[in-house]
Amino acid sequence: MVYTMALKNTKKAEIKITGMTCATCAQTIEKALLNLEGVHRADVNLASEIALIDYESDKLKIKDIDNVVKSVGYDVVNERAVIKVGGITCVTCANTIKNDLEKLDGVVEINVNVSSEKVYVTFNPKVISTTDLKKSIEGSGYRYLGIEGEVLEDLKREETQLKRKYRIIVGAITSAILMGLMYAPMSMMHYMSFLSFLIATPAFVYLSHPIFSAAYRTLKNKSLNMDVKYSIGIGTAFFSSVFGTFGILGHDFMFYETAVMLATFLTLGRFLEERAKGKTSESIKRLMGLQAKSATVIREGTELKVPIEDVIVGDTVIVKPGEKIPVDGEVISGQSFVDESMISGEPIPVFKEKKSKVIGATINNNSVLNFKATKVGKDTVLSQIIRLVEEAQGSKPKIQELADKVVVYFIPFVLAVATISFLSWYFVFNSTFLFAITTLISVLVIACPCALGLATPTAVTVGLGKGADYGILIKNAEALQVSEKITSVLFDKTGTLTKGKPDVTDVVSFGLDEDQLLKIAASVEKNSEHPLANAVVRKAEEKGITTSESKNFDTFGGKGVKAIVSGKEIIIGNRTLFKEKQILIKNEVEESIVKIENEGKTAVLISVDDKVSGIIGIADTLKETSKESIKKLMDSGIKVYMITGDNKRTASAIAKTLSIENVLAEVLPGDKSREVKRLQESGEVVAFVGDGINDAPALAQADVGIAIGSGTDVAIESGGIVLVKNNIMDVVSAIKLSKKVMQRIKQNLFWAFAYNTALIPVAAGILYPSFGITLRPEFAGFAMAMSSVTIVTLSLMLKRFNPEKD
Repeated sequence: MVYTMALKNTKKAEIKITGMTCATCAQTIEKALLNLEGVHRADVNLASEIALIDYESDKLKIKDIDNVVKSVGYDVVNERAVIKVGGITCVTCANTIKNDLEKLDGVVEINVNVSSEKVYVTFNPKVISTTDLKKSIEGSGYRYLGIEGEVLEDLKREETQLKRKYRIIVGAITSAILMGLMYAPMSMMHYMSFLSFLIATPAFVYLSHPIFSAAYRTLKNKSLNMDVKYSIGIGTAFFSSVFGTFGILGHDFMFYETAVMLATFLTLGRFLEERAKGKTSESIKRLMGLQAKSATVIREGTELKVPIEDVIVGDTVIVKPGEKIPVDGEVISGQSFVDESMISGEPIPVFKEKKSKVIGATINNNSVLNFKATKVGKDTVLSQIIRLVEEAQGSKPKIQELADKVVVYFIPFVLAVATISFLSWYFVFNSTFLFAITTLISVLVIACPCALGLATPTAVTVGLGKGADYGILIKNAEALQVSEKITSVLFDKTGTLTKGKPDVTDVVSFGLDEDQLLKIAASVEKNSEHPLANAVVRKAEEKGITTSESKNFDTFGGKGVKAIVSGKEIIIGNRTLFKEKQILIKNEVEESIVKIENEGKTAVLISVDDKVSGIIGIADTLKETSKESIKKLMDSGIKVYMITGDNKRTASAIAKTLSIENVLAEVLPGDKSREVKRLQESGEVVAFVGDGINDAPALAQADVGIAIGSGTDVAIESGGIVLVKNNIMDVVSAIKLSKKVMQRIKQNLFWAFAYNTALIPVAAGILYPSFGITLRPEFAGFAMAMSSVTIVTLSLMLKRFNPEKD
């Protein structure tokens, strides 16, 4: 425990630390924390892995403390909440929320998704609560709709949309009436202006109240957003009309219908945008909808129906035919077929019996199953998939950085353009005040940073959600962007291109009976988990051979194993191991090895007391889709490599079957990442496809790691892309989807930039001197409303993505 002199404004904090292994670790962290200006006490408990800290809150934030702990090589455990927020319409709104949340001590990281209106907050729950987060969001002028999954979210969204619908109806009817009054006789104009004022004012106040309220809250927080710009535009239109009505300005300034129509179009735009944005997250909602609402459990010998939230690990759960399996678990009794298509995408039901794993949200088909709950709540496979997809949807590709930079300066720029336009037309070009004020209003309402802000997140949200529908889980936007640029795909052979379940095909013995050779080999290999070892043991079991006891088992990474059986040293492995051990390989043995390897099989050598006693040939069957997938990749211009620990002859025979020209053979497991790096150094953008566990270093080294056939383990750390199914064709689909999403993002950004670049000058009157063309404010408002809707609609077209057709 370490202290320094405490001062006023001292605050206490508790942080959870991981990675400590000894007392020195705790001392290192304490020393680093005390070197931080403002920290007065640092007490790190190695056993509980908790640090208690006293610090000056006006000098430091929890984020600074976390960063110091990470800088000395340890990590900090925080909580993460996905908060639904109502009223986010552009990147400026997102920045306002982010800036206000960052002021809260205890908040570590914030990411705001404009498209889905979600705020992803990483925070220290010992310092700050979700109640504090709620107060901050509401204080910024936005609606807190609850933590992801709460019913409150949908109810409030429906309520907001209903209010907008009423406002649009009122605005449309009022606009029609006001436009009708425009055709009244000139003699009645004075009376019509007062009548228009009486009709327009209630409707305008009702329509514009949300816009003006949001603008006020934004200005109060010393920020600028779309509502400020809109308020100036529609406010100018309305109050100019009021001044015209009461004689301050002339009757030429009577455009109540313009003010009401503008407010109506702005509300319509937000209504349509909100409805479209709701559709972008349908995939997540579909996944959430798969969750069972209740479960039948046995407690104290009694069957009880309990809410899904009350199921705990260790509960015995009963699932009847036709019911959803509520949580993940392991079958303890019963046999049945289970439909897992909603998770794995495989249409054929899977047979389950004792010790089989079952996944929550899948459907039990034809018989009763009793199983023990092993994962509940946020730990289930479905919850992991939802969390992974949500986090990916909340990330930003680098291409969005340009749009974000533009949006920061956009509203000040538009306000400047509108002001310059007004001043230029009125004072420089001597136009009428009416014309000048019209250009100002048109510029204010037509400029739309929302389109820029929505271009990327809507495409990412729809695209990644669509990927989840096909069992393609892209973990972050960076993986999405890099996947578009892939030039080479490097496949691990075993379990990736092949089924990963090798079988013994040949047993060649020298001086021993074949069954005796199998018995010796299986007695050693039963100690190993390697697929080739399992094949040998399985073959011995099939033949009814009983294994002997083995001692002093040892492994030689990627080369083989050894053990003592019946007092004799048995070595099993490849040529490399036998050369290292200086075990002589005679010509007749070499001929048998070559014959097996030329058939694309793996030759496993067996020696008894340093003498070759036999060879076991093992073959792994290629997956049905491997050849077609590789052809499609090569047809698209991508180089395909196969990497394997097999010798060159065996590897070449398999590669020839798959039409792969680039083969990296005799590569030890630890050297795979080195081969990836070598390709990267030659200028290739490399995707590595492996099983996500044994290939973790190579997956991490690659520009994009693709973990295939992860099944229930979707939360694996390695791999930017996780493929739930064990289907090579999904590699092709993942790359296709990435290219499709990035193509749509670029199209969205182009149209967003083009819209603003083309129409802001037109609204400012640039075409008027040459062509007499101007843009009426109401048309400018309609164009603005449609711009964001257009961008979201373009993103929604990604829902049509079909990997088999695209």
